[in-house]
Amino acid sequence: MEQFLLSFEPERKLLTVTELNARIRELLDTEFQGVWVSGEISGVKLAASGHYYFTLKDHTSQLRCVCFRMTARFLKFKPQDGVAVLARGRIDVYEARGEYQLMVEALEPRGFGALQFAFEQLKKKLTAEGLFAPDRKRPLPKLPNRIGLVTSPSGAVIQDMLQILARRFPGLHIRLYPAQVQGEGAIDAVCRAIRHFSESGWAEVVIVARGGGSLEDLWTFNEEEVARAIATSLVPVISAIGHESDFTIADFVADLRAPTPSAAAELVICTREQLLEELAASRRKLEQAIRYRLAAHARLLGQQGVDRAATLLHRTIGRHMQRVDELEYSARDLIRRKLQNNRTDWVAIDARLRQRDLRLRFAAVRSRLATATASLTERMNSRLNRKKAALDPLAVHLTGLSPTKILERGYAIVRSQDGTVIRDAAAAPQGTELEVLLGKGRLQTTVIRNT
Repeated sequence: MEQFLLSFEPERKLLTVTELNARIRELLDTEFQGVWVSGEISGVKLAASGHYYFTLKDHTSQLRCVCFRMTARFLKFKPQDGVAVLARGRIDVYEARGEYQLMVEALEPRGFGALQFAFEQLKKKLTAEGLFAPDRKRPLPKLPNRIGLVTSPSGAVIQDMLQILARRFPGLHIRLYPAQVQGEGAIDAVCRAIRHFSESGWAEVVIVARGGGSLEDLWTFNEEEVARAIATSLVPVISAIGHESDFTIADFVADLRAPTPSAAAELVICTREQLLEELAASRRKLEQAIRYRLAAHARLLGQQGVDRAATLLHRTIGRHMQRVDELEYSARDLIRRKLQNNRTDWVAIDARLRQRDLRLRFAAVRSRLATATASLTERMNSRLNRKKAALDPLAVHLTGLSPTKILERGYAIVRSQDGTVIRDAAAAPQGTELEVLLGKGRLQTTVIRNT
């Protein structure tokens, strides 16, 4: 019976932890793509790799999130603690820990426009760094001969600027760096153009220009990369973005803000009359044709699956970089604990050395010696005072018995030449030489008569 039962036991499906996590990741990746999650950002960490790690939470739950560097650079604003947001992304499993997380692809703040929020956030940051300070603004050359233009080669902006420059000062050397000023790729294009003029040293002044539009249309010039490219330019930069009422981050950081592109052309040079319009037009047409061909080939490559392959490669690299970030955090904690332990040992050794410091022992001995010396001096003075108190009456009595005191009252002492005191006149016959001691002085006498 037991053998019969065992023969019908279901076959076990044995999976390793890695295989199970991989299957879960595939399932979540299929079911949860492009999901929107509402929550509050907490615990933002910016790793050295450029990845953002944070948590989305509400009043009862929380969700780990990661935004890889290649995605974060295109966010309209950077993650910040305490900000309520809508996050779009896909659910993924981080296999090293067996945890699921949201791979963020877009962020929008709730209750405040994303673009306006990002504008204020970046403006506050760059103001604190001093990029808007008036003392760092450079004066423009009074009569530049070489002018660099950074703008789109198509549209009315470049035409108006070239016409004004031609009318005001013919014969100028003008170089246009064609840059996409709106949409994907515009940030890199504008930054490359500014760096080109800064590094080449050809231009004496650069005008960054764009026509009017909505806040979204002008957003390229509210990006931090563009602002820093202008700030680090070795050539003075004029910002001429939109209409007179439009203000961008580029306007604040540039050396001069022009209310319109046409005004920039008028501010950069004094009045003259001609310009090489045909060369500028040919350049615009050639750049437009090249850009069209590149766009057509890019669409063709995208249709052939390059975009998908790039996305998969990006995600794989991102997972490995996330593991590197974790190892980096662990290494930092280990080094911090090791340094703390070494410091504790050092403090203990220093305390023991201080206890054995000969200078401290000498100081203690000197202190005891000073105390003993003071005590001995006090005892000697006390004893001398007692002896003096006992000696003073005897000195007074002795002074009263002193022969000199008797002599001072008029008496005298008579001595022979050998020093014998004469007490009887018979002891000094006639002719004897005597010495008479008085209260003050002595007398040498000779006995004339003895009675």
